[in-house]
Amino acid sequence: MDLASLSLGQYTFVQNAFSFGLAVMAAATLFLWFSRSHVAPAYRMAVTISGLVTAIAAYHYLQIMLSWEAAFSVVGSSIEVTGSPFNQAYRYVDWLLTVPLLLIELILVMRLARDETISKSVWLGGAAALMIILGYPGEVAEASGTRFTFWVLSMIPFIYIVYQLVVGLKGSISNQPENVRGLINGAATLVVISWLFYPIVFLFPLIGFTGGAAITAVEVGYTIADIVAKAVFGILILAIAIRKSEAEGNTQA
Repeated sequence: MDLASLSLGQYTFVQNAFSFGLAVMAAATLFLWFSRSHVAPAYRMAVTISGLVTAIAAYHYLQIMLSWEAAFSVVGSSIEVTGSPFNQAYRYVDWLLTVPLLLIELILVMRLARDETISKSVWLGGAAALMIILGYPGEVAEASGTRFTFWVLSMIPFIYIVYQLVVGLKGSISNQPENVRGLINGAATLVVISWLFYPIVFLFPLIGFTGGAAITAVEVGYTIADIVAKAVFGILILAIAIRKSEAEGNTQA
């Protein structure tokens, strides 16, 4: 990451994106946790985890923003690098914690049989963690061959997760109440679409997309994808929980 190639406008744009991400994640956390009383007890854990995901993301966006600011010094109408590295590990620590939880909250809100819930949570959550672990060495690698190798390795659990969301959950979704099937399908589709951005961005350095524009596109793109995959997804989980609670006549005021 050639930070010296950034212009002042690009630096400010990325900084504002991080600030926006922090605000969205913090607001989503409060909204989700304060909304727990509107769903039946059986679905409160899913909503709690949704808020936990955005809370973890809010903390890491604060750290990302502080690391970004420490890496630069604004001098007049230009910027200079300070020598302090921009810590990309914050994103991967965040993803390692939140990506498995995203899948688990979807499984919990579906309220499957206990054995199926445990099995799908372990397999999908484990695959998600493995995907992140395999992606990090490639993200920080300088050699293109190493980066591509870890991209291929991380895509194996990624494809497994996508298959399970698109095909593996079909039978379980068909057994859900009719008024939430569309929302659950939408939530699963949202995960797949928002996650597709990450492996694409991972390949940018391998196709010659570098410099300030590339850094800006990657950091802003990751932030938008995070907002969709965590905050928007969390609101969908809450909507599913509310509808299922109403259908079962168990809504708590």
